[in-house]
Amino acid sequence: MSPEELHAIELLRRVPYGRVATSMRALPFLAAARHIVVGGQVVLRMHAGFGYHQACNGSVVAYGADNFGTGDDRLWTVQFTGTARTVEPTTAELELFGPGPHYVDGELFEPVYMRIEPHFVTVHSMAADVGRQYQHAL
Repeated sequence: MSPEELHAIELLRRVPYGRVATSMRALPFLAAARHIVVGGQVVLRMHAGFGYHQACNGSVVAYGADNFGTGDDRLWTVQFTGTARTVEPTTAELELFGPGPHYVDGELFEPVYMRIEPHFVTVHSMAADVGRQYQHAL
């Protein structure tokens, strides 16, 4: 793995959720997903009730996560692009996911799992300019 890919995986391990993007019936969509990183691959847990996994399975998807809203002055975002496949996670992988929500949009949560083997990895970071931050202080 390249240094950028290793850095992206390390960042992804810092947050539990992100968004998967692909198209469904020729329309783009984003869906929230819980993720873990196993052996350089991203494994997602989503709610099966929406059927989003059917659009993702066998298709190229983008999966992104970030630390926005954490209060950290060093913001980052990572994106993994690759083919997604529906999988049955191992017992060890299920333990890494932890418990899922009880309900999603009022429906009982029904988990489905997808594995993404990244082909492209992108990392972007933004840092506050400390000098400018204090320039406008009262």
